[in-house]
Amino acid sequence: MSNKTKLKFHIVAIFCIIIFCFALTPVTFQNDTYYTISIGKHIIETGKIDMQDPFSWHEDLPYTYPHWAYDVGTYLVYQAGENVGIGGFCAIYIVTIILAMILGIVVYYTLNKLCKNPFISLIMTMIIMYLLKNFIAARAQLVTFILFAITILFIEQFIKTKKKRYAVYLVIIPILIANLHAAVWPFYFVLYLPYIVEYLLAATCDAKVYYWFKIKWNELKLKKITKKGNPEEIGKQQEKIAHLQLEKEETEVNAQNRRKSPYKVIFKKEPAVKWLILIMIICVFTGLLTPIGTTPYTYLAKTMEGNTTQNISEHQPLTLINNLPMLVVFIVYILLLVFTDTKATLRDFFMLGGLTLLCFMSRRQASIFVIICGFIFAKMIASLIEKYSPHFTKMVMEFITTILGRILTIAIAITLSVLMYKGKENDHFVNEKSYPVDAANYILENIDIENMRLFNEYNYGSYLIFRGIPVFIDSRADLYAPEFNGSKNEEGKWEGRDIFSDYISVSSISAYYENKMEKYDITHVIIGKKTKLNMFLSRDDNYKELYTDDYFVVYERLAD
Repeated sequence: MSNKTKLKFHIVAIFCIIIFCFALTPVTFQNDTYYTISIGKHIIETGKIDMQDPFSWHEDLPYTYPHWAYDVGTYLVYQAGENVGIGGFCAIYIVTIILAMILGIVVYYTLNKLCKNPFISLIMTMIIMYLLKNFIAARAQLVTFILFAITILFIEQFIKTKKKRYAVYLVIIPILIANLHAAVWPFYFVLYLPYIVEYLLAATCDAKVYYWFKIKWNELKLKKITKKGNPEEIGKQQEKIAHLQLEKEETEVNAQNRRKSPYKVIFKKEPAVKWLILIMIICVFTGLLTPIGTTPYTYLAKTMEGNTTQNISEHQPLTLINNLPMLVVFIVYILLLVFTDTKATLRDFFMLGGLTLLCFMSRRQASIFVIICGFIFAKMIASLIEKYSPHFTKMVMEFITTILGRILTIAIAITLSVLMYKGKENDHFVNEKSYPVDAANYILENIDIENMRLFNEYNYGSYLIFRGIPVFIDSRADLYAPEFNGSKNEEGKWEGRDIFSDYISVSSISAYYENKMEKYDITHVIIGKKTKLNMFLSRDDNYKELYTDDYFVVYERLAD
């Protein structure tokens, strides 16, 4: 196949990916976007990261700023949008589209490098991006998706070419992650583990540890026998050592033959991986290259110790029966591994197994599973096509690069994109059913927010922060947990303000709400109209309704 044909195909493929990524990007923002803008603004205006929360009315809450650099970048984009007249939200939406497109192109480029099949790379990119549609948002995770995909590319290229520039890139990436999204910084090292484990196992097998110890042991016995001077015993021992040497050589030959024609697992020792181990060790220290102290090292561990992950949807275990796309993905993987003779490297199987485990532990890890394991899946499919229909890809690519082929391919991509975009044309950046837009206007116009102690719900606390209203809680769950605002006692348990648990008990009516309201000296409440708590407050004479609309209610808590 000519380079001209490949270039034409790449142009068509990238165009299709770009319009598909545009269609996938949601118009309506998630709750984290709102506090991200406010935090970025706070850092720019104060010129420092003070490690203290400025938005909750709770006093002296420490805050770790886990994605400070992304927050600053988001605010600068928002400000630029306001300055040029298109609106801050519109500017953030445009940048989110661009990042989604970059992710799609990076995935396609990486797939093409790994599986050497542009057609399969295009199909797999479209599938991967579709599976990621619920994770595409104006959040720091979108940037880290790009960085993780690039990490796999650089690791593979470093192993293949041994070029030093890839080692430099691999050291730069964790520095970026530590400042853009410190919560996932430890995951960067998970991507190295399959390569290192495969190398160590291969090195152990190549060394024939069993025979090495057996021969050394018998050589020591030979020395003792030689001192006794018994020729017959010496001869037997020498014969035994020679026999072990022969067995060792036969085992090496058999192992080499098995590796040349493996059944399922391609198992080999990659010499460059020993340098990859050194790179990983160097990268361990990159977590210090950030103004937020040791947060990259401690954030994830503290989060896992607490109960916030048990009450946040995206941290819940993956349930396949409720996630049809992921169920299909796992079924296809199983069918491919069991009923075909496709082969994969040992590190691919380790990666697949490890990410599957993480995926079932937390549904948010499904995003990383889709990206990284999508690379593995593409390599398997490409090898099957190469084996059973080696001319298939060439024929398809030659057709697609014709005028008719380009028209049909682009038409299919546009049709899929229209179907994905359908229903979003009337969406707004702020969903007034989910966020109290009018209620916030009322609070700002009629209540003294400087002296107000507002009780609000978790999901829209970030929007209230964006509007300049001090909150009881918002989606920065770690801020309100004792793991982050307290310290460990002598028994090793965290002691501190557990605002998050208090919120859960009130919102779920698992405790008498008035006790908690009194504990925090609440003066006002804003809640969803259809919530459990509102059923009680609407009948409680101690709560005076100040404002109501179709979705939210604002109460004043009267003094006893």
